[in-house]
Amino acid sequence: MRIKADSVPVLLIAVLAAVFGVTGCSSSSEETGGGRVTGSAYANVDLASTRNFPSGLDSGNVSRLDLAWSQSADVEAPDVGFVASPVVLHGVAYLQDGDSNVSAIDVKTGDVLWSKTFDLSTRGPNGLAVGEGVVFGATVTGLFALDAGSGEELWYTELASGESEEITMIPGYHDGLVYVSTTPADQEGGEVGVLWAVDAGTGEKVWHFDTAEKGLWGNPSVNYGGGITHPPAFDGEGSMYVGTGNPGPAPGTAEYPWGSSRPGPNLYTLSVLKLDEKTGELEWYYQVTPHGVCNWDVGGPLLTEINGRKIVVAAGRSGIVVALDQKSGKLVWKKLVGRHNGHTNDGLLAMRGEYWRLDLPMAVLPGAYGGVAGQLAVNESTVFVPVIDNATTLDNQEGATFSSAYDGWVVALDLGSGAEKWKRHLSGPPFGPVAATNDLVFASSYDGAVYAYRANSGQRVWRKKLSTATEGGIAIVDRTLLVRTGYPQQEEVQKLMAYRLGGNSSGGSVADPGRDAAG
Repeated sequence: MRIKADSVPVLLIAVLAAVFGVTGCSSSSEETGGGRVTGSAYANVDLASTRNFPSGLDSGNVSRLDLAWSQSADVEAPDVGFVASPVVLHGVAYLQDGDSNVSAIDVKTGDVLWSKTFDLSTRGPNGLAVGEGVVFGATVTGLFALDAGSGEELWYTELASGESEEITMIPGYHDGLVYVSTTPADQEGGEVGVLWAVDAGTGEKVWHFDTAEKGLWGNPSVNYGGGITHPPAFDGEGSMYVGTGNPGPAPGTAEYPWGSSRPGPNLYTLSVLKLDEKTGELEWYYQVTPHGVCNWDVGGPLLTEINGRKIVVAAGRSGIVVALDQKSGKLVWKKLVGRHNGHTNDGLLAMRGEYWRLDLPMAVLPGAYGGVAGQLAVNESTVFVPVIDNATTLDNQEGATFSSAYDGWVVALDLGSGAEKWKRHLSGPPFGPVAATNDLVFASSYDGAVYAYRANSGQRVWRKKLSTATEGGIAIVDRTLLVRTGYPQQEEVQKLMAYRLGGNSSGGSVADPGRDAAG
């Protein structure tokens, strides 16, 4: 699909095959010792990717959040914002910028403790994981390991060519293995997204899983597909769960309309996969949208349970949230969020050759930049979903126009049934994740605002208007909220900002009540 660049904000040009800013932070109970950092921190708070932060923030004190410090990032990457969120371990925030550079920042003071320079621009998302005192991250082509205490490079493993394939995934770590995926880059055909497992101590490749068939469903010279952007969730029983990207070309080409060059459902694209984390063996899959024609990537799953039943919850740019049985992969419930205009099953129609039911030009809601782009969060009874309303018009088989009109919401769904509990309007689209803690849920909008809502009712209890755009990436540690801001295309200074109870500088929450009503 070719993009009309003048019809979409520059920020979003890089988003078509990549989901923006999805990491958070967590820290283990272990302490540093002997000058070497110990313990692990997970990109989405915990192994299950719940994005439910242990913290000292709640609805009774959140109004006292005030600016404590901000730390600028010197980033020259032209098409990437401050795409990495901090991962926090023992009071140190580890952060990656759009040039792949890594910094260790003292959460209490905002001081930079060390930095590692790569100067390799990526289109994102990127980000970090910390495993047993080692920081793992990726450039556009390789996976690296740094000593968490000093930033010293321990190893670097090339995985992608950088031309026909690249890395657009936040790495995952568990039990001695690091996981990262390549993604087709040039969209000219022939490439398969590949999930790699790498030995955390040596950087040696252990196994790989192709997220699309090597034969590419029929015509390898035209087709491409798969890849992963969000880190895996781990169940602690030897299995991992990931969400995969779209097949291409989408919707098709003049010669092969509606993906006819790639007949069938195009496994394992646009799916939730359960894999053996030690071998990469596929245990089950659930395909959210077979034979995708709308670039509706599936994001990172989270693991939880309701009424004693272990489930997997995932969503993506299709605006479809699914809950699956963790053991079998069977559907428990499905819920459409945001605006839809009747194209949910277009892939099935195309797969069956019912082209007369698919007329071009065609406006599609949600579009390629709509639906759910950021990571979900969950508490004991509710899953919180960041939702974007944005349309794509498919002009022909190879071209599309992307609307510049965006609307944003936070939607709360009942964990047991998927029924909507509440939704709240944001002042802009939420490209990043949401974050739960105690009786709160936090969200951000691209126009530069951060919100806190009561988790049970959706009542807004705090809002901060930032000076520049933000793509999300909220992280919470103890009594501090970390938010990244800024975007280089708009010549904004990019910063990591820390809001703390009481703060230590001027600021305070914004009194403007905004528009909170659903509808």
